[in-house]
Amino acid sequence: MIVFLLNSYIVLLVLFVWLRFIPFNLFWKLSPALVLIVLLIGLFIPMGWGAPSGPAAVIRNSVQIVPSVAGEVIDVPVAANVPLKAGDVLFRIDPVPYKSQVDAIAAQLKLAETRLSEMTQLQTRGTGRAFDVEQRQAEADQLRAQLEGAKWNLDKTTVRAPAAGYVTNLALRKGARVTAQAPVMAFIDTADTLFAAEIPQVYARYIEPGQPVEITFKAYPGMIHTGRVQSVLQAIATGQAQPGGLAVAPPELVSAPFVVRFTLDDPETARRLPAGSTGTVAIYTEHVQAAHVVRKVVLRQAAILNYVNPF
Repeated sequence: MIVFLLNSYIVLLVLFVWLRFIPFNLFWKLSPALVLIVLLIGLFIPMGWGAPSGPAAVIRNSVQIVPSVAGEVIDVPVAANVPLKAGDVLFRIDPVPYKSQVDAIAAQLKLAETRLSEMTQLQTRGTGRAFDVEQRQAEADQLRAQLEGAKWNLDKTTVRAPAAGYVTNLALRKGARVTAQAPVMAFIDTADTLFAAEIPQVYARYIEPGQPVEITFKAYPGMIHTGRVQSVLQAIATGQAQPGGLAVAPPELVSAPFVVRFTLDDPETARRLPAGSTGTVAIYTEHVQAAHVVRKVVLRQAAILNYVNPF
């Protein structure tokens, strides 16, 4: 952009000299250099913090699906990358062992409740001991708790979607044996779409929640989307202290960019964007507002270049 403005000035200068509107003296010969310095110091350098820009990405939460019970998979009704609602069945584990456990505990509980009833009647008539009643009561309560756990295990043989989203990279098949420790599929949660941008630390000083943003995505070349700053994350890995048994080992510090979260004004665009979509974002602060026009032009140039620039 600065090259365009400087070239425009030089073209006008040549035109005015040719039309003899201005003399071609030493001042006008040096004026392009002066204009370049003015543009750099007065506009383009302050634009970095008045209208900062940086790469942006669409992020969605990924949930590792780990079954709560182990067993043989008998059915996988889902397909990869097909939208699902919360509660839709992802896969089923053979329920026979868990159903048998429920039936066995239920039978024991029925017998324990019968014995409890008999002991209670004997105590009421004065021929039974209170200790026997308490013992039978404890046995019945214990079996009820075991039955609740067995029913929970039986219910978990059907694994369901935790939220609206889709399964990706699906490799699980009928006949596979799963355990309660290893993830078997990745579930992408589409209920909450995160938009994040990386802004160099030197330019992030004036960014605040609520400020307007514009973004162009590689997936939608030539288009500009609007939104608002949601927050500036208050921690990055460089400033994270990790527990351990060693003394501090000073790392090689680098000025990593800050992460700015923002939202789009159009929820339909946010819903349609695939996770991992990238683009360029511009944030318009309350400072150096004269540079906002230049930043808007630069962003729209980037949007047009997205038609041919794959990077």
